[in-house]
Amino acid sequence: MPPVSDGPDGGERPRVRQLLDQAESHLRVGSVDDVRDALTRSHLPDFRCVGWYGVPPAGWSVVVDAEYADQVIPAPLAKRFGTDRFWERWTRSECLCKLADVPMLAWWPQHGLDVPADFAGQWRTLEVGPLIVSVALAPSSGHAPSLAPSVRPA
Repeated sequence: MPPVSDGPDGGERPRVRQLLDQAESHLRVGSVDDVRDALTRSHLPDFRCVGWYGVPPAGWSVVVDAEYADQVIPAPLAKRFGTDRFWERWTRSECLCKLADVPMLAWWPQHGLDVPADFAGQWRTLEVGPLIVSVALAPSSGHAPSLAPSVRPA
């Protein structure tokens, strides 16, 4: 599993990298009430949540997405995207969509489940018990994250 994104360092990037390197210590899994104070959450199909507690540097946005690693991949998605590391790719794409405020259905035609080469942020995908969890951070410009020239909100 590719653990983290690559990209040039500079500015707040070392702090972002440190957050991602220590991701396990910033994640908590529990009920909605258990993680209500998280900075961001991902809801699971069993009504539990994964919460992120690492404070991003000023001017950066953070998102998280999680899925159960052993859940069945829906047949239409498996046919379209393949099954190799599907949930890793899915959670990363979900994170980028959250950062860009773009629905997954709008993301697929241009990017599939890939991270755009010009993505301005950093990400990490990891296993947390039975879960695949992706965390992504991106610099914000104004009120919206500045992801990449190829990614624009719908």
